[in-house]
Amino acid sequence: MKELPLSEVYRLIEPGPVVLLTTRARGRANVMTMSWHTMVEFTPPTIACVVSSGDFSFAALRDTKECVIAIPAVGLAEKVVKAGNCSGRDRDKFATIWLTPLPAEHVAAPLVTECFANLECRVVDTRLVNKYNLFVLEVVKAWVDPGPAKAEDHPPYWKGSIRGGRRDHPFRVANALRSAG
Repeated sequence: MKELPLSEVYRLIEPGPVVLLTTRARGRANVMTMSWHTMVEFTPPTIACVVSSGDFSFAALRDTKECVIAIPAVGLAEKVVKAGNCSGRDRDKFATIWLTPLPAEHVAAPLVTECFANLECRVVDTRLVNKYNLFVLEVVKAWVDPGPAKAEDHPPYWKGSIRGGRRDHPFRVANALRSAG
């Protein structure tokens, strides 16, 4: 076996699928790529997610306490990667990556029309935000595309870093470590 740097552990254990998180603050919508999230309760559906304090969306989520988690199909992979590789601080990311915002019913953050599912969420617990950037969200409305489901609609379970277009599955990482050692 070969030693793995501790800074690379997340690539083996990170949850999926990769999703988009939208926010709206001060009249401006933003979208970001997110892969650090997990279900924590079935009823009501509750999700924990980590949003870096360095991300433009962090302040909007902290201040408004609401967002949308949009679940993209694999066909949106290129746009999802672009959303993860630019900041909403200096541009309209919806326009930049050609995504269409759609008004939500219960939150100000927009749905993403191109995604096959959208979850309107409210922040219900912020006790771990200062220490870990971890928000606990309750899903208050769920939307799915009524069209027929196709195999390519399955969400992209990309394990590893989405930044820079990398989509490393844990088995690929493990195989690379074995061959390097």
